[in-house]
Amino acid sequence: MKLEGGCYCGAVRYAAEGDPVFKAQCHCRECQYITGGAPNMFMLMPTSGFSYTKGSPKTFQRSDLENAVTREFCADCGTHLTTRRPGLDAVILKVGTLDDPAKYGGPNVAIFTVDKQPFHHVPDGMASFEHLPPSR
Repeated sequence: MKLEGGCYCGAVRYAAEGDPVFKAQCHCRECQYITGGAPNMFMLMPTSGFSYTKGSPKTFQRSDLENAVTREFCADCGTHLTTRRPGLDAVILKVGTLDDPAKYGGPNVAIFTVDKQPFHHVPDGMASFEHLPPSR
């Protein structure tokens, strides 16, 4: 699978190639901040197939958290593009930044439902976890 995308203003663009490792919706409180309150739709893409093709993102990492993630976003328009988690050999790609978000196809699982808000929707029958699913 080859995916392309970028930020709202077009200053930062990327290409991602390979098979998605994981597709999910995340309900964690941190993602709620990033999305403005909704669950975060994302897919894990192989790091080896990901590259920025135009511009460079600004990064943010909380200094008060152990093993904090690094969030990558456009410094001009603020669009959150990816997240990088320490020890994870994959890029957490935000579905809304894809040129064709329909290629996502939908999440397979809901995670961090411990933080789920009453107005969040998890489709009937979809696997959900209060935190991360067990390692495979």
